[in-house]
Amino acid sequence: MAPMPWVVEFTASKEEVGALRRRVRNHLEASGLRNLVDEAQLCVSELVANVITHVGVGTPARLAVLTSGDVLRIEVHDPDTRALPILVPADVEAEGGRGMTLVDAVTDRWGVRLLADRKVTWCELATGLSVTRGSDGGTRMSRAEAVIGLYGAPGPDSGSRLGRLDIAEGEEAAIFVIADLLHWFRAHGRDADDVLDRAQMRFEGEVFDVRS
Repeated sequence: MAPMPWVVEFTASKEEVGALRRRVRNHLEASGLRNLVDEAQLCVSELVANVITHVGVGTPARLAVLTSGDVLRIEVHDPDTRALPILVPADVEAEGGRGMTLVDAVTDRWGVRLLADRKVTWCELATGLSVTRGSDGGTRMSRAEAVIGLYGAPGPDSGSRLGRLDIAEGEEAAIFVIADLLHWFRAHGRDADDVLDRAQMRFEGEVFDVRS
């Protein structure tokens, strides 16, 4: 199962840039990728600024962040397939034009993907995690996010996804997931406390194995 991206829908504006930077920081810190916060925030700022400048203020857009193996991928989706970002050498005294130059400098690679209804400007950063550990963690994160996303959606027609939840909302949804599972065990004659203890022991054992 492929890892699920963390997704935020937004409307392109200067005011949104700061909010997106904060949400990306919180997401990466919660994912154990604190070392990539500065580079990721810079990339988000520049990719969103490109939408604001070259597509227009008020454009509906999407930020997607995906960790797969040893790579962190950041994507910004917008509906204009004509305004393509390019790498342009900027004059030292120029006020603008350095956006993709900065992205190119701090990332391992970047590019643009054109789809029928939108373009996706993306960049990738090495996480420093081993592929084996990242693969296992990605599978576990995907399963957890799929379940938490269901609990986080306020209704079947809301279109809500896990990517729209902040960390606090995700934590609250996870508590409901655990509580419902414990009710399920009790309803089937199992000792809910015993199940919880066994799950905690397994978690602590796996964390210890990873640290070793």
